[in-house]
Amino acid sequence: MQKALTSLLSFVPLPLAYCLMAPAIPFYMIFGKGYRSSFSFFRDRLGYGPLKSFAHVLGNHYQMGKLVIDRFAAYAGVKFDFEREGDEDFQRLLGREGGFVMLSSHVGNYELAGYSIPTREKCINALVFAGETPEVMAGRQKMFNGTNIRMVPVSEDLTHIFVLNDVLSRGDIASMPADRIFGSKKNIRLPFLGEYARFPKGPFALAMAKEVPMVAVWSMKESTHRYRLIIKALKGDSAEALARSYAGALESVVRRYPDQWFNFYDFWNEA
Repeated sequence: MQKALTSLLSFVPLPLAYCLMAPAIPFYMIFGKGYRSSFSFFRDRLGYGPLKSFAHVLGNHYQMGKLVIDRFAAYAGVKFDFEREGDEDFQRLLGREGGFVMLSSHVGNYELAGYSIPTREKCINALVFAGETPEVMAGRQKMFNGTNIRMVPVSEDLTHIFVLNDVLSRGDIASMPADRIFGSKKNIRLPFLGEYARFPKGPFALAMAKEVPMVAVWSMKESTHRYRLIIKALKGDSAEALARSYAGALESVVRRYPDQWFNFYDFWNEA
């Protein structure tokens, strides 16, 4: 089905693909596991009324569908335009000696950001989920051909941690998500959207141990073929201070683009 979708998107306009996808949204809202968490996000964290929250849950699921389609459209050769916000922070780090950590989130469409960032100076080593389908992994590899980006699959034996450590030692870029703890006991509890939430300590501890700077990057959809790339340098003299800087920047982005928050579980009460 994914191969068929990639082929289809090589000639079907994106607006039509979005329309064909839309009827599936109620199905996912009824039978999926994310409806209650999404509603709670808009109702409790953003303070929307019940009807407005329900409307945004619809929009949240619809945006998720559009971003999935955009990913396969990119595999099919569809081009997207990117406006850059805060690019001076990224260019400054590219121009200095030494590596740095680039953080992502389950907000917006970070994968497309990777296809739009030219980094001849340093190689981006992106930590990726190893359980994707062969079609997705092949599509990613196709997009990364000719770029200075390398995928680092998450491994059960945690060897990916040593790979990222080596990446920073040789002066390249380590890219990883920083908004989910995956059951790790090493996490940092921080205020986020009016309540405390847990963030993984690992990425921030790694930056402190290697004494390298950090930036956070978000790729937010603004129209059919246009995204905004938001880059924010993070400041702090400890792992907790860096995490606090990240959480504050993430909250700012989420408030700007609430329908592109894609953590469909009880983020604030995660065990």
